[in-house]
Amino acid sequence: MIKRTLIPLMMLSCSPALAAELTSMETRWLTAGLSVINYAKHDLKLPVDITVQPQARASDVPVAVGYHDGRCKLVLSLRGNPQAEDILGSVPEARRALMIEAMFAHEIAHCWRYAQGAWHQTPSGFAHGGAQPAQSLQQTRREEGFADLVALAWTQQRHPEHYADVAAWMRQVRAPASAAVASVESHGTMAWLQLARTGDAFNSRLPLFEQAGSLWRKGLANGE
Repeated sequence: MIKRTLIPLMMLSCSPALAAELTSMETRWLTAGLSVINYAKHDLKLPVDITVQPQARASDVPVAVGYHDGRCKLVLSLRGNPQAEDILGSVPEARRALMIEAMFAHEIAHCWRYAQGAWHQTPSGFAHGGAQPAQSLQQTRREEGFADLVALAWTQQRHPEHYADVAAWMRQVRAPASAAVASVESHGTMAWLQLARTGDAFNSRLPLFEQAGSLWRKGLANGE
């Protein structure tokens, strides 16, 4: 039953043979992320293609998104990728699907920003500062902060009873090894995660991305 659900998604960018040869890990991850993918494609009408890498490269993260020719490319790199196991190593098996779902929501937030033409843009009044390398790092960190907040807003909307677990895991993943590392970390989003320690931080009366955007702007105002 799972394969009948997932194979049409995989057919968007993979051959039927590859779709039929999904590993058990790929099936688990795609199953966990399916509600996010459906929301992106059917509710948001985002142009999303899904690709499963036949072999991960050393630098690949388990799931990532890019934007090419007006379409979002959601890429799974799970085969031969130790990060796929390590990132969930501290999570009980019964709750891993929640964390994977949050990761998919994070990547779809990137897709939404691309599709809106807002990538690396901030609201008026929030200027980029510093030399080009520092500015680029700041832009990346801000995008990661926005996407992390979307993942948490999604969790609060869909799984409020598990919000604390997902939020704590995200803080663990994002926690810098030291203050020195935090100052140069392009994915250092703790300032935003600290604003959303509980699900009550999100205004449930707003659409999902506006919920995240409100807290995101608060983080920007705090100097991020």
